[in-house]
Amino acid sequence: MASLRTDEAETHLVSRSVPVSAPSFRAVLRAADAPRTVWSAPDEATVVGSGAAATVTADGPNRFDRVREAAEDLFSSGDVHAGTEAARPRLFGGFAFHADSADGSPWEDFPGARFVFPRVQVTYADNGTWLTVNAVGPDADADAVEERLATERERIASLPDPGPVADPPGVVDRRRTTARDDWNASVNAAVERIRDGDLRKVVLAQALEADLETDLSIPDVLERLGDSYPECYRFLVEPEPEADRPQASFFGATPERLVSLRGRTVETDALAGTTGRGETPAEDEWLARELLGDEKNVHEHALVAETIRDQLSPFASSVNAPERRVKRLATVQHLWTPITATLARNEHVLSLVEALHPTPAVGGLPPAKALETIRETEPFDRGWYASPVGWIDAAGYGSFAVALRSAVVRGATATLFAGVGIVSDSDPDGEWDEVQLKYRALLDELERR
Repeated sequence: MASLRTDEAETHLVSRSVPVSAPSFRAVLRAADAPRTVWSAPDEATVVGSGAAATVTADGPNRFDRVREAAEDLFSSGDVHAGTEAARPRLFGGFAFHADSADGSPWEDFPGARFVFPRVQVTYADNGTWLTVNAVGPDADADAVEERLATERERIASLPDPGPVADPPGVVDRRRTTARDDWNASVNAAVERIRDGDLRKVVLAQALEADLETDLSIPDVLERLGDSYPECYRFLVEPEPEADRPQASFFGATPERLVSLRGRTVETDALAGTTGRGETPAEDEWLARELLGDEKNVHEHALVAETIRDQLSPFASSVNAPERRVKRLATVQHLWTPITATLARNEHVLSLVEALHPTPAVGGLPPAKALETIRETEPFDRGWYASPVGWIDAAGYGSFAVALRSAVVRGATATLFAGVGIVSDSDPDGEWDEVQLKYRALLDELERR
């Protein structure tokens, strides 16, 4: 069952927004209260959230429905003057990969689902920058919120210049959770199951623990990721702080959109099949052409695209998927098919999130057999890695990404995650190399240059 925890005992929502001169992203995030929130996506506003006026949590296989019900209860009590659509009240958060809660380090503070309604929100939109103050509880009234809005406006305007972006902290030690021999055995076992017809595809992941020279600055690493991966979805999710240990932060810059919904228009991506980047434009183009023609990668990608279309069909009056193309990122290139659909009726975005998660790009086929294989094979809990992260609003619209190229950091310890799709002709050595390539997105932002 979901729980809705607010500052007060009774649910009543008040939200007010005002335009402000654009403050530094890093200055705002550095001054934000825990739990902090960041959402930044292509063609969307960038949002920095501070604190929690309300928190929605849920566990178990019904966590999508429970979060939706709690969100609807929260938003139904709303007294909202947003000023602009981009600054409207939203819940930010996500889900664990598996139906049960994450288990063990580094996921101790991450439940099966958790969404935060920020107390203070700064939104960087096409039509300017907006400051929003939210309050929830029996004492939440417009006058108090507007007074807080004036105070926060002055505080935001007086934030000090954060100075130049700090260099990466440096990595002093690494520990793999999967030994090379164990990896080879797992991939070979998965390939055998696929050739026997028990599976069509399964995604196997690895975790890499890194000890850092100094504590990681989240504002600086997210700024660097934004510079390196402007076409990706940047996110930051934090649980409530614990007095006896450093704050945990789950963050990343993922190339994969899970789903976005506005009105009856749905957008999603099939992203599967990977190669590296070339050292010259000619080599880069050669690698892209090779990827487009590679039988193993094309087969893996086709499984993902076909399944996403099938998963959307029960909801949609039409589904459109153009020919696959190559999506280039700083360190890798992926096969990519953007998929759009028109819904046959109004739906809540979480209904689509539940239908699509996990896509074959992060789980496998058939889904139940793939999840069983992942649980039996991986020597760690995925937690929120490869899970849906994003936001929902009062209309039931929202935007979610798949939490890839991600890490959990607590103080000077970071745990990175990366995975690969295993199909009938997968080779353990090649798949190992692809995992290491995918680690580079975050390792490059941790290691000294």
